[in-house]
Amino acid sequence: MKRSFLLRLPVLILLLSAAINLSAQKLPVGVSFKRLFLDYQTLNGGDFGAFQDYRDGFEFGFHAPLSKHFMVNLPVKIGLSNKQGEITNTSIIGLDAQMHYYPLSNPNIFTPYLLAGVGGVYQGMDSFNVQTPVGIGLDVKIAKNAYFNIQSEYRYSTAENNSNFNHGIGFKYFFGRKEVDTVQVIPVVVMPDMDTDMDGIMDKEDSCPTVAGLAVFRGCPDTDGDGVEDGRDDCPVIAGLLEFNGCPDGDGDGIKDGVDKCPTVPGVAAFGGCPDTDADGIEDAMDKCPTVAGISAFQGCPDTDMDGTEDSKDKCPKTYGPISNGGCPVIEAADREVLTFAMKAVQFQLGKATLVNESYGVLNQIVNIMNKYPDYKLSIDGHTDNTGTAEVNRKLSENRAKACYDYLQSKGIPASRMSYQGFGPAKPIADNSTYSGRTLNRRVEFNLTPGL
Repeated sequence: MKRSFLLRLPVLILLLSAAINLSAQKLPVGVSFKRLFLDYQTLNGGDFGAFQDYRDGFEFGFHAPLSKHFMVNLPVKIGLSNKQGEITNTSIIGLDAQMHYYPLSNPNIFTPYLLAGVGGVYQGMDSFNVQTPVGIGLDVKIAKNAYFNIQSEYRYSTAENNSNFNHGIGFKYFFGRKEVDTVQVIPVVVMPDMDTDMDGIMDKEDSCPTVAGLAVFRGCPDTDGDGVEDGRDDCPVIAGLLEFNGCPDGDGDGIKDGVDKCPTVPGVAAFGGCPDTDADGIEDAMDKCPTVAGISAFQGCPDTDMDGTEDSKDKCPKTYGPISNGGCPVIEAADREVLTFAMKAVQFQLGKATLVNESYGVLNQIVNIMNKYPDYKLSIDGHTDNTGTAEVNRKLSENRAKACYDYLQSKGIPASRMSYQGFGPAKPIADNSTYSGRTLNRRVEFNLTPGL
């Protein structure tokens, strides 16, 4: 056992010398005092939980730091041991040389550490053994340089059945010493704070020290006062909006003026800020009908009935018809025959403007034709032969035309779609010198014309 201790003696001497050297250099050193609980039972056939078998002890330690993470500890331990099967307690006294490792770089209150080392222990006056401790500990800061300490060690002994546990609680205190050196004091010239641009913000805090500015922009200016500092303002001399980096949007259409092709008229982004009033996809400048939705084929003008004739040129804009007929539907031959037949079939009482019953059938056919061609107008022209005075005949022909007009209106044909007039004997279609000719000249003509 003594030989084993002699092998470890150089380590003890080296650690002790390092601690003494640190103390001599006036580096921070510390002392500790702990109450020990010595357990020689657990590792030698006893029970770890048999706290009544633990023996008391005390430890006095000297601590010297080597670096931020390493510290030398030289503890002196005094106490009693009582191994399994022994009747009397044995006094012990020992000296360790331990290295403590502190893993945390910047601890606050709690500072954990690991330890390892070597020591010599006398048990009684005639028994000596070498023990190798390893363990853990925790320093809890309670004041400046003062710590509450908890530590637990496993100690391997060179003596048979002599390994043990040491548990301790106590206190540490470190003494900080400072070397007072003679230092040449060099006067420091403190330059006064400068405010070059006189904006009330000192140059050291002014991001634009040569140009007067505002505190909210760290001394940089906002020339146009729009809340966007000049350094970030794309339009620094014209007040604008933050969302457009300080540029204005005069027409409020969401397109800034520098990009807006029509900056005074609200428009759409698709046309560079120019308007499309009727929303037909053709900007107003290119739209011949800017207030009415249309198609590109007619430069924005509409073709309501989609017959290929734009409404402005379509005589029947609401009814499909060929271009050759002005956009109106072509009157069918059968319908034209009805209109021609009506000149002979519509009859009146002799010398009067009263329709006879035989006339209503053909007039009803004309009602159907008018409903079939809603974009056509009807002109009703009355004619007479040359019997009697011209003025009497003109008045009679007008009244007969009006009688047809009134009947058709009673059947639902709008007055706006019809007109009537009387020509008397002015437009004969046959020779008035014969009976058959005079019969043909007494007539009412029905003429359809396209357009409303």
